[in-house]
Amino acid sequence: MKKTPVFLDSLVTDMLRLRAICPFSWRVFQFRPLSCEPLIIQMNKCTDEEQIFDFIERNKAILSETQVGCAFDMLWKLQKQKTSLLKNVEDVRDHPQFLTLHNLATNKFKLMNDDTLVNVLHITQRFAGESHDPLVEALVTEAWRRLERFDIKLLSEFSSCLADQRLYFSPLMGKIADIVHRNLETTQDLSSLSVLMVNISSLISRHFQQQLVNKTELLFDTIDSSEVNVATRITRFLRNIKYCYQPLLEKCNNVFLSNVDQLDLDSISKILSLYKFLQFNSFEFIMMAKKKLTEMIPLCNHPASFVKLFVTLGPIAGPEEKKQLKSTLLLMSEDLTGEQALAVLRAMEDMESRNSHLIKRVTSVLHKHLDSYKPLELLKITQALPFLHFQRKEFSAKLRELLLSYLKISFIPTEVSILVCAISLLPSPHLDEVGISRIEAVLPQCNLNNLSSFATSVLRWIQYDHMYLDSITGKQLKLLQKLDHYGRQRLQHSNSLDLLWEELKSVRGITFPESLLEETIATLQHFVDEINYINVVEIASFISNTDYLSTLLLDRIASVTIQQIEKIHPFTILAIILPFSTLNYDPPQRDEFFGTCVQHLNSYLGILDPLMLVCLGFSLATLQYFPEDLLKSIFNIKFLSRLDSQLEILSSSLSARVQFHLMELNRSICLECPEFQIPWFHDRFCQQYNKDFECILDKRKKPLPYGSHNTALGQLPEMPWESNTETVGSRLPPGAERIALEFLDSKSFCRNIPHMKGKFAMKKRHLEILGYRVIQISQFEWNSMALSTKDARMDYLRERIFGEVKS
Repeated sequence: MKKTPVFLDSLVTDMLRLRAICPFSWRVFQFRPLSCEPLIIQMNKCTDEEQIFDFIERNKAILSETQVGCAFDMLWKLQKQKTSLLKNVEDVRDHPQFLTLHNLATNKFKLMNDDTLVNVLHITQRFAGESHDPLVEALVTEAWRRLERFDIKLLSEFSSCLADQRLYFSPLMGKIADIVHRNLETTQDLSSLSVLMVNISSLISRHFQQQLVNKTELLFDTIDSSEVNVATRITRFLRNIKYCYQPLLEKCNNVFLSNVDQLDLDSISKILSLYKFLQFNSFEFIMMAKKKLTEMIPLCNHPASFVKLFVTLGPIAGPEEKKQLKSTLLLMSEDLTGEQALAVLRAMEDMESRNSHLIKRVTSVLHKHLDSYKPLELLKITQALPFLHFQRKEFSAKLRELLLSYLKISFIPTEVSILVCAISLLPSPHLDEVGISRIEAVLPQCNLNNLSSFATSVLRWIQYDHMYLDSITGKQLKLLQKLDHYGRQRLQHSNSLDLLWEELKSVRGITFPESLLEETIATLQHFVDEINYINVVEIASFISNTDYLSTLLLDRIASVTIQQIEKIHPFTILAIILPFSTLNYDPPQRDEFFGTCVQHLNSYLGILDPLMLVCLGFSLATLQYFPEDLLKSIFNIKFLSRLDSQLEILSSSLSARVQFHLMELNRSICLECPEFQIPWFHDRFCQQYNKDFECILDKRKKPLPYGSHNTALGQLPEMPWESNTETVGSRLPPGAERIALEFLDSKSFCRNIPHMKGKFAMKKRHLEILGYRVIQISQFEWNSMALSTKDARMDYLRERIFGEVKS
């Protein structure tokens, strides 16, 4: 046998020792080139996809995981440099060498460092053609394994990859939320944190939401004032958790205002949409946005961009801009997609536009695409059509057929409630046995918002049957009883105000059926001690919308406000005062409560939103509280000019409502606080008050001819503080009196007790100041059994008008 040379034997021994000491290095040196740099430099010199694919084909046998990641990065950078019309994602994805690159990544992803791994995942999702790409699944699994070692920036990028896959409620997103929670105290990167906040917002508790809000406030001043994306994400987070937190929104708004010149159509559209949802008013941003959007009208010549401009600018545009928008859209209407037509329809509703030609064109497109709409979109169509006075039987019939077909196969409570709501809005809102059984099947899974929606729909159904068919079926009443049962059950299982509020904050209190509302208020009263500065505004707003007088809850709101006023944002004071004004209730510490609220606002009067200031003044006036500084800040030429500018961008109905409040406030001050010497800005309005009936009685309680002692119905007698005003008619004879008769329906009273609401009590007060003896007759009394005959009603009126005044 031939003997092995000694030097070879020694060499093998040394190599084996080296391999034992550094196995990883052995593997690297054995299979890789000495340096990755030359290949990456070559790749970076590529100027188009073909050059990159040629490079991959030549070097596929020696590409490392780093170079594979670089190839993905280069392909995506080239896509980002192109306009939307020139992007060719499908061409890249279908290229043979992209498949090669895809396979290389599949084989090497475990060797990638964390940054490369997440970046390849992000880019692969952008190019992925299949809904379940094996590489994406493998990358997600590997990232999950490494999750705990990711820094916050990488964690935010990975969470965005999950969000792109709609994995908001996945265990993996829950794990990310847990990591954020554990590391929140040491987190200093608001840009990354804002991404995570948006992505985990569906999973986190109310307490964690508040922690994130507090942390964001602390870190906000650390970001550059040009960080529009960060401010937008923070606003999105507040939208997601349904929290109109004024301090943060103002900071975000300042960022938007500072960078308005850099905002494009998409950014402005997104910001205004978020503001609308959160009911956050920034007159300054709206005016700047309106100016910039108006300049874009002649530049948008493609249906997609023009529809977005129409939807964004239309509701805030002036008459001329609206006319231009509609005429241009008419020319493009034939090219609209189903999605664009729906967006236009919703915008026309917001604009209160009833342009018959445009409505006809848009609904024609809607009809053509009706089969492609999802349940929520069908609901939006159903809600918009009556407002636009659109009536076509074949359209309604097809809409109803589609809604019923969806209902038969739907099993998600929210979707079922949407479909039932849409059906209840149609001309014939009947549900067959299948529809009723579908509702009953999902009831055990429904939250309070779903149950409230179902109840409203069923009540609408009952009202229709009673009005047109003069009948109410037992099935309807039985369904209402079941809704009531499950609602009570859900309320009784609530063990904290935070958990209860998660369901209630999406509910409109005015739509609650009576029994369910009563149980809801009782549950809120049970948690009354949990009302604090964090939730007091939301609770107050909910009560305002219920018309339900709970003195226990209102007293707690007043107490919390007085004790914790420094922690409450001044711009939320209106929401706190509103239930007291609406329900005509003075808390025990009335003067301290109102005084504390007004004092907290005084230094902000110059920057407070004009609409808010008018509504605040009116709300306080209904409560007979007249802070002089606040009222004089409203009734001056500078403020009224600013208000006029803002009214121009509001819908006609909202603008009319604000003007009406302003005129009522003006009248209230002139009648109740003449010493303020605020002039009659609305002289004609202030000298009129609508009454159901009025007459003049002499001292023997006999009616006097109206013309000989005053002019037409509704004009006022001489005002003692208006010496310069010409006296209308002549004075009444000695002992004569003016009688004003008011019939009050159920809307004049609180929902649970016959306690008159604020604005109706104020009207009575004003008529009495004007010299009238006011007789108010409630519908409860008028429709009672005691007054069921004509004779009984006539006797009742004679007694109230001509007999002694009842105390």
